[in-house]
Amino acid sequence: MIILAENSRMEPAFNKILKEDIETIIPFIQKLSKAEFSDEILLERFTEMLDQNYECFGIFHDGKIIGVFGLWFMTRHYAGRSCEPDHIYISEEVQGKGIGKKLFEFIYDYAREKGCETSELNSYVQNYRSHKFYMNEGYVIKGYHFLKKL
Repeated sequence: MIILAENSRMEPAFNKILKEDIETIIPFIQKLSKAEFSDEILLERFTEMLDQNYECFGIFHDGKIIGVFGLWFMTRHYAGRSCEPDHIYISEEVQGKGIGKKLFEFIYDYAREKGCETSELNSYVQNYRSHKFYMNEGYVIKGYHFLKKL
């Protein structure tokens, strides 16, 4: 457990997670998705994702992983070269410590280095805290994300 003073700000590191270490993110994804899928399915899917235009990162503090996120890179006809942050999860005990703000500064800088013009993302409808955060970051709601099981 990480204990910080009330107004303490953390200095996180954002390190790429390699395919051979992908299992380290599974506990965080299970918390984010409320264990909707088995560890085996998640490992299979993340392994496949790493062969696409996807990169996975861990959020570290004092050598301990405290969160995870992924980035998709694509070109969209309406947005140009774009970076899509995905499955962002920061451990509850360190939320509200400024990590999200630093994370998005990292994402924007990294995306610009890769030639991105825009960033877009999805957020679960009931995740009101994230909506407020993303709007404060300058994101605007442009539509709905639909999913159909085949």
